[in-house]
Amino acid sequence: MDFDEVLREVGSFGLYQKVIICSVLLPAALPCAFHAYSQLFIAATPQHWCRVPELEPWAQDYVQLVKNLSIPRNRQGSYAECSMYARNYTDLVRYLEYRPPPELLRQQADDLLKLQPETARVVPCQHGWHYDRSIYSSTVVQEWNLVCDQSYLVTLALVVFGVGGLLGNYVFGYLVDLWGRRPSFYAYLLLEIAACAASAFAWNYYVWLGLRFVVGLTVPAILASPYVLAIELVGPERRVFCTIVSNIAYSLGLVVLAGVIYVVRDWRELSLAVSMPLLMLFSCFFVLPESPRWLMAVGKTRRAMQILKIMARVNGVRVTRDLVERLQRRLANSRVAEAESSAKSGHYGILDLFRGPNMRRKTLIITLIWFANTSVYVGLSYYAPALGGDEIWNFFLAGAVELPTYLLLWPGLSYFGRRWILFISMLVGGVACVATFLYPNITLLLYCVGKMGISSSFVVLPLLASELYPTVVRGLGMSFSSVVAMVGPIVIPMINHMGQQMLALPLIVMGALLIVGGFASLLLPETRNRNLPQTLEEGESVPLSFLLCCCVESEPKQKSPPKRGNPPPPPNRGVAKAISSVTPRLESPVSNRATCKLVCSICKKEMRTL
Repeated sequence: MDFDEVLREVGSFGLYQKVIICSVLLPAALPCAFHAYSQLFIAATPQHWCRVPELEPWAQDYVQLVKNLSIPRNRQGSYAECSMYARNYTDLVRYLEYRPPPELLRQQADDLLKLQPETARVVPCQHGWHYDRSIYSSTVVQEWNLVCDQSYLVTLALVVFGVGGLLGNYVFGYLVDLWGRRPSFYAYLLLEIAACAASAFAWNYYVWLGLRFVVGLTVPAILASPYVLAIELVGPERRVFCTIVSNIAYSLGLVVLAGVIYVVRDWRELSLAVSMPLLMLFSCFFVLPESPRWLMAVGKTRRAMQILKIMARVNGVRVTRDLVERLQRRLANSRVAEAESSAKSGHYGILDLFRGPNMRRKTLIITLIWFANTSVYVGLSYYAPALGGDEIWNFFLAGAVELPTYLLLWPGLSYFGRRWILFISMLVGGVACVATFLYPNITLLLYCVGKMGISSSFVVLPLLASELYPTVVRGLGMSFSSVVAMVGPIVIPMINHMGQQMLALPLIVMGALLIVGGFASLLLPETRNRNLPQTLEEGESVPLSFLLCCCVESEPKQKSPPKRGNPPPPPNRGVAKAISSVTPRLESPVSNRATCKLVCSICKKEMRTL
């Protein structure tokens, strides 16, 4: 008897769950979206050029003139950002002082450029930089001059943020089970808001970097806690719904963030704008319940019973003495079952994921795909402002294109299964990213197609993985794959940084990673409408797809009866389980003996293993 039976008694998806999910848990996805990607604009790098002190009186009103006089052009015709002409600017100042403004505007330095010797030296910027403030009034880059030979510090900030996410995903995962879902969520939220708000008052780069590391620690936990609570409040048939809705809320958070950035262009004000309003989530502290499933697991049956009574009343279930007694019996039975399950699975560790060859292959394939998905999703989101044109509009599109994907994905998971949707999503996304090298004129369109593909696969993968890992190591396997995948957000900013000289390079790398992961997903078995494996033996018995060759013409051979005294060897248990777990069909050509054959569900012909 498990806790799902208890939920059915009080309503596994009634008004109570709908109100909690829509009014509390969906807004709880905003902090993660806000704080994970606001750094792209807090540390945005605007156009810049070298500052020449002698030309400062004309720098504000005659920008084009100053650039023509002091800044060389590159092969594309744009002004250099990190170099200037080494020339006698004092003579130019004497000439400029005796020219009225209309004449300066008319000449645009054409005559002055003739005075410049052809052998003028080009040197790095000597006196700082001027910044284009038409898009951002102030950023971290402008304030601390993180450009040219210091531009790597912007990428370093994203790497440090990713390292924080990796550590936070590992550390805070234990605290969710130790403290409970509700206290841990609000503890992370308070820490995240405090660190982000404090970063608005940072007086140098390294203080700001340390505070961004603290924010990175909390982001995975902020995203996971509400999702885990939602999953534990509903029945198993509604968990796909919760997954889809959670991702919709996250994408809406990206869209809302684009609107906030459009209004607030100063980095200190933006840091406050994406943190302080989130304090309103604390108004739901007494509305958001603790997970009754967790309360039951830790022995707090009385509190779990109180929440279940409230759930029953809101869901329209009449709370009678008979119902209360029945719930108490079910809770007691469920707790005993959980204790027995924990006692059996308590000795399992990460090494058990790699003991059997079949489980080892599945674990490595799932982890590879998870790494590809996490790297590319984060990488494409980081890459949106670098596409050219309006950076804020590009980021808005990157979040908006995810929404129709989820609406199509919802029925698709039920009708077409997990594996093929995962493969098609990753393949389409990967091909679109790689195609940007061949069709640079439609890079933005191909980028949106790639973002839709990775958004779809990012939803399917956790569902498929949870159905492939056996129950005794399911949580361990999911945690292992997701923690390894968090290496991606650490590496991907470096790849994006390499793309400053070649715009399509990061997209090509991410596209290739998606294509490799997509074809790797074909090796995994389909899990739709299949019973979940409970033990390691059952997980080992489910074969990988590439081990099966269907549609093979084969004639059954007549076997001679065994001789007396030489009984046939017993069948291998692993093979027998593998056969029975896919499509068992018993044929009895000889009485008192049954032969198991693996039959393709499409062509109805016998499969043979390689």
